[in-house]
Amino acid sequence: MVLQSFKNCLWLSCVLRTPKACFWSTASGGFVIQSVSNDVYQNLAVEDWIHDHMDLEKQQVLFLWRNSPAVVIGRHQNPWQECNLRLLRQKNIKLARRRSGGGTVYHDLGNINLTFFTTRKKYERMENLKLVVKALKALRPQLDVHVTDRYDILLNGQYKISGTAAKLGRTSAYHHCTLLCNADKFVLSAVLKSPNIGLKSNATPSVPAMVKNLFEEDPSLTSEMLLDAVVKEYAVQHQIDHRIISINPADETLLPGISNKAKELQTWEWVYGKTPKFSISTCLNMAYKDSVLDIKVNMDVKHGRIEVCNIDLPEQWLPSGLYSELVKSLTGSKFCPNETTALVTTLLRMCPQDNELHSRWSLLCENIIRLM
Repeated sequence: MVLQSFKNCLWLSCVLRTPKACFWSTASGGFVIQSVSNDVYQNLAVEDWIHDHMDLEKQQVLFLWRNSPAVVIGRHQNPWQECNLRLLRQKNIKLARRRSGGGTVYHDLGNINLTFFTTRKKYERMENLKLVVKALKALRPQLDVHVTDRYDILLNGQYKISGTAAKLGRTSAYHHCTLLCNADKFVLSAVLKSPNIGLKSNATPSVPAMVKNLFEEDPSLTSEMLLDAVVKEYAVQHQIDHRIISINPADETLLPGISNKAKELQTWEWVYGKTPKFSISTCLNMAYKDSVLDIKVNMDVKHGRIEVCNIDLPEQWLPSGLYSELVKSLTGSKFCPNETTALVTTLLRMCPQDNELHSRWSLLCENIIRLM
């Protein structure tokens, strides 16, 4: 087993680094690789690396990967609009922005990800999805699965078991899709529901759909069975060996520069800063003593930073100087709970030692941070 893995590593190294030298004779047509990592940033980095570095003219690639709990948004989406960021932080669920378009998805180990790499000319996601459906039918003929015009795969005509997205480069392309096997639908439903009201954005919105796990339909299925069925069908259609090459996305000797790609995908500037400009116009209902106050908040956010900030406070709620400092400090800052918390904590030190004033300040700031 160790020897075979070593041989696979050497073979793949040859494939990735010098395709013209040795690839055509050993893997003509294509090959299948599978990530040993469950880290969403590392696996997305593999997609970027293959797209940027591999010559896909004479061979195609199928990449198999699974992630620990994560929410993945599309290239042109707004995370504040697409998911419950507060819940993600509480549950320590990662948020990632991929380089392809499409809608937001929830990943965990009960979800399989498939990425089909081709040249741009050979890109055909409908054929890829038909391949997946054919594999499922070969494994369980009784399954009622089909591809829709929206490039989803439906189970029993109504339940979505696969979503799809793609990136088309100048010469290379990839199409990736999910396959719901045994994902936690309770968590999926909870994290993909934004609590933000009054958010206006031109970002691409996700289209809600009813989902179902394949294991709910047939408990005898396993993720390994599904992966094997897809790989077999892929091997038949591309006339290649039915073998899977395992790779470590952190291996710089195999994938030079991969670490920098993974680091970039984790930065605030990429995950949040790439969000299209949006605005929030909402009313904070704050209970204070025996009354409920309605505080109107209007913000414009560009590149993830607050560009315009207006907070309509009752007269004498805060000293005018402190209110002005709050608005001034928020303008230009990241629309981010960590940065805002640090900011308001610093401003609080400027407040007079007045318990009522501190209570009002804390209540206001807590509600503003909840928007983030």
